[in-house]
Amino acid sequence: MRAWLLPLAALTLVAATSPARYANTQLADPAKEAEAQALMVTLRCLVCQGQSIADSDADMAADMRALVRQRIARGERAGDVRDWLIARYGEYVSYDPPLTALTAPLWLAPIALLVVGLIVARASFRRRRS
Repeated sequence: MRAWLLPLAALTLVAATSPARYANTQLADPAKEAEAQALMVTLRCLVCQGQSIADSDADMAADMRALVRQRIARGERAGDVRDWLIARYGEYVSYDPPLTALTAPLWLAPIALLVVGLIVARASFRRRRS
């Protein structure tokens, strides 16, 4: 009758030692936890897309939080963890994508729209004077 306890105990042990335990558990070292939190707010949840992994309730975000905390706990720097996540999930995971040929329109579009707006406004003011 107690034969079912052994598989249950093994499953509990695996769950307790898995990286997912860091998903919603803060690190014991406050400095490392602050470093992990600072990194997590700069990373986009790949499921929600509008939330950071720190704010998202999605399972994917929980896995990413666990990965961040696990690597920070091992002593990796936040920049190295960020680079690893970008290499693994792509540049979309970052709220601050680097300037490349692919992301240049994202960076240049606001400037171009501002210039067009100024030109239109100037032309409009000139017509009103005349």
